[in-house]
Amino acid sequence: MVSETVSERSAAQSGAEVLVASNRGPVSYAVGEGGALTAKRGGGGLVSGLSAIGPDTDALWVCAALGEGDREAVRRTGGALDPADTGGQRVRMLDIPAEVYADAYNGIANSVLWFVHHMLYQTPLEPVFDTEFRAQWASYEAYNTAFADALAETAAPGAAVLVQDYHLALVPGLLRERRPDLRIAHFSHTPWAPADYFAMLPDDIQRKLVAGILGADRANFLTRHWARAFMDCCQWALGPECEAHRPREKDAYLVSTWLTPRKTRIGVHGLGADGEFLRERAHRPDVDERLAALREQIGRTGGTDRKTIVRVDRTELSKNIVRGLLAYRRLLADRPEWRERVVHLAFAYPSRQDLAVYREYTAQVGRLAEEINAEYGTAGWQPVVLHVKDDFARSLAAYRLADVALVNPIRDGMNLVAKEVPVVSERGCALVLSRGAGAYWELGEDAIVVNPYDINATAEALHTALSMDDTERSERTARLAAAATALPPAQWFLDQLRALKED
Repeated sequence: MVSETVSERSAAQSGAEVLVASNRGPVSYAVGEGGALTAKRGGGGLVSGLSAIGPDTDALWVCAALGEGDREAVRRTGGALDPADTGGQRVRMLDIPAEVYADAYNGIANSVLWFVHHMLYQTPLEPVFDTEFRAQWASYEAYNTAFADALAETAAPGAAVLVQDYHLALVPGLLRERRPDLRIAHFSHTPWAPADYFAMLPDDIQRKLVAGILGADRANFLTRHWARAFMDCCQWALGPECEAHRPREKDAYLVSTWLTPRKTRIGVHGLGADGEFLRERAHRPDVDERLAALREQIGRTGGTDRKTIVRVDRTELSKNIVRGLLAYRRLLADRPEWRERVVHLAFAYPSRQDLAVYREYTAQVGRLAEEINAEYGTAGWQPVVLHVKDDFARSLAAYRLADVALVNPIRDGMNLVAKEVPVVSERGCALVLSRGAGAYWELGEDAIVVNPYDINATAEALHTALSMDDTERSERTARLAAAATALPPAQWFLDQLRALKED
């Protein structure tokens, strides 16, 4: 553990006033020929948010080295990355031992915590919490400790620290021990599991996870639904030692436990789409080129453009791509009038292929698309156009073409695709939306809502969406786009920072 004396001395030297901690940082590296390093900058809400605080604030992003290119960059720089690589942002990358990182990231974060919060376990067979699990959990604790130490060493007195997601659930509590002067927030980008499902975890692990997050001054979530689930889990795991109540002066909850005299405020910040960026980016030349290519693939029938059902997802188990394809096949079987008249643009970008269950799921998506095309396709019509290579410009082109957007996850913290398509769609789109998506709580009134497990009902929802008249579709799209862009990434980040400093 870093002592307070060492922490305070280092903080005085480094003096970061705002810190963000996340597993993945804003840049990744690859080792090229001759050992040359090339940097690739990322996007997303955190990048936009951290940029929004302005150059006058001394901000630092702490992240982990994900691969050998990142590790080599850390070896060459000591972890303080070149601002020329990071878009001017100050970034400290941690070279956590590869075997520790693998156990923490794949063994616990992605194979246990993700599965619990998305309710993905086949419970007759899994999970199994055994000696191997305990060894991986020790790595998860070590990984979180490395982040806590780095944050403690680099934060200025009283700094604001925004810790991101389930990878770093223990960090707030660990950091509180090291630096009680800091203002700490934790944000959960995923759903939070119901208490009875969370209770599958070993009792001590449940307690460590909720106590870790309760080390923060604020525990933030994407929806009230997930926030309430977290509070239920706190009370389940900690029992009478935990109390949750709503204070009169603010529209939020407080959770207090015997673990600390402090109270943790529960916040809700529903991340929205960056409408200005999306509209501009969707009309660049590379998107226009891909739009033309997609139109050629889709084709026409009887002199009329075919309608499109668009989905854009990673092949993540919770995204429910297989059931979406099954629903489309059911639509073609039950509603033959749509044959030749509609094409399903399914962009399924491979995710977490180092895990066998994800590799098999990705393969199953491909097999099912082939089966539908073989069963229903004709010489002039391919029912499913499947793309598996990640291409943001092509995704935006599909958004522009969309008549229907299919977003049917089993569970999703938010799902930004549901928000992005209405912003970009040129003719207006009908949104078929799972009630398991966090976006349902914001967009449900103007979407066609489905049970993600019900294939027949989803097929009927697709028929309803395809049959919607132009006026209704246009009006719904306008309302969806307005709701989707209500809290863009930069404002989302700044709202959290402001709330943390004001509480």
